[in-house]
Amino acid sequence: MEIAGWERLLDEFPKKTVLVLGDFFLDRYLEIDAGLDEPSLETGLTAYQVVGTRLSPGAAGTVANNLVALGVGRVIALGAGGDDGHGWELRRAMAERQIDAAEMLWSSERVTPTYTKPMRKEAGRERELNRLDFHNRTQLPSNLEDEIIRRLWDLAGAVDGIHVMDQVEWEGCGTVTPRVRKELAAISRKHPDLPILADSRANIERFRAISIKINIQEAVEAAGLQANMLDADAAVEAGIILAKRLGHPVYVTMAEAGLLVVAEEQVIHIPAVAVSGPIDPVGAGDSVSAAIISALSAKALPMQAAILGNVTASITIQQLGTTGTASPKQILQRLAEWEYYPRTKS
Repeated sequence: MEIAGWERLLDEFPKKTVLVLGDFFLDRYLEIDAGLDEPSLETGLTAYQVVGTRLSPGAAGTVANNLVALGVGRVIALGAGGDDGHGWELRRAMAERQIDAAEMLWSSERVTPTYTKPMRKEAGRERELNRLDFHNRTQLPSNLEDEIIRRLWDLAGAVDGIHVMDQVEWEGCGTVTPRVRKELAAISRKHPDLPILADSRANIERFRAISIKINIQEAVEAAGLQANMLDADAAVEAGIILAKRLGHPVYVTMAEAGLLVVAEEQVIHIPAVAVSGPIDPVGAGDSVSAAIISALSAKALPMQAAILGNVTASITIQQLGTTGTASPKQILQRLAEWEYYPRTKS
């Protein structure tokens, strides 16, 4: 597709509404000044001095951040958070990033999942200390699950695409419970033209009747292949198995080897975009997911969506020390610089 075609595709994004369903975390960075260390009179241990706090929506929120940066007109969040201080901070961070949180559930029965990241700055450099995590380790209450499902069905007929972010590894303890996965499959069957894309840390093999974005190791395991098979041939075989199982396209990320898209038994390899200098891969997978669902919501073909995902990731990995995003302007510039010819296998 010529650059003009990509411009037309990106121009559709502001007209679209994408729902992000899943586990919205708070990423809470504590800025510690090493020059202000002082001993605790009570314990004798060093008391670190926090001089600033940075807040950002994480997990499903990272995908939502990327969607906003890509220019999607409305990004709706649906998940369950706690009626607590971290929940208040998450709501503020979402509002600042123009993420629509009106459909979120806030309950005293939950804690707001939070990654607290102490960032110690000394000698002009910042490094992350041991992270402090807040998780829900009990099952999602049935009343919250019922309400999430009700809102999901109501929104399915009003949005252009759905991205599912299943961050919580303990089955049933996050937003995307077994019942929610069943309802997603039912929604997909009722709305066959509605793109639904899922990403999951631990349960990707349990989704049905929707598309998934998955890395090569996850794909091999989900397809039931040998865990030591992590080459391109294994990725192709796994992708074909999963696409048949789901009945929808599968996107397999392979880091510097690029991305495979498997649709209707056709396998297309999208090579990675070569970049120079240091890189930071944190959040790259989320930027790929956001670009894919944005493109699919604008009626792009799976291959076009995969290309956009690769290009977006090539931009976000160059943003060091932060979870990067990419703008339409940056994407068009990178596309103009990139010479790409698809290789397909049938």
